[in-house]
Amino acid sequence: METVSPEPYVVPEEPSAALAIAAIAEELDVFDDWMERYQYIIELGRKLPPFPDAWANDAHRVPGCQSQVWMESELTDGRIRFAGASDAAIVSGLVALLLRVYSGRAPEEILATDPVFLKELGLLEALSTNRGNGIASMARAVQRAAHAATDTQVQ
Repeated sequence: METVSPEPYVVPEEPSAALAIAAIAEELDVFDDWMERYQYIIELGRKLPPFPDAWANDAHRVPGCQSQVWMESELTDGRIRFAGASDAAIVSGLVALLLRVYSGRAPEEILATDPVFLKELGLLEALSTNRGNGIASMARAVQRAAHAATDTQVQ
């Protein structure tokens, strides 16, 4: 049986959101300063699956972000897969971090995984207030998709 490529959706590297957060923390700990961490985060953004041009529109735009950010989600086999992109390099990296944690997870796991990990990893403090607000908006969009999926599954 041939496997269909999941693109443009992010495929989780770790088996759970908690393990993804732990792996990200370990990876960020390798770097001595924030400039190195920023470069690493930017590289993560460059590795995001290609986001379809047709989705780079207002219907997919995440409000509250300083940069333009677009996200799409789909519920498949009880798991939500996310795709995302931004017009800013550092924000694309933040999208990649967020989707590494949440994409491919069950809605219940997403809802149980508080985005406070972004603060705990020091990511919010190192960003400008506007960028911090933007990543919080992205996290809310992920949570909304999970809430919508649980509502759909109940009906």
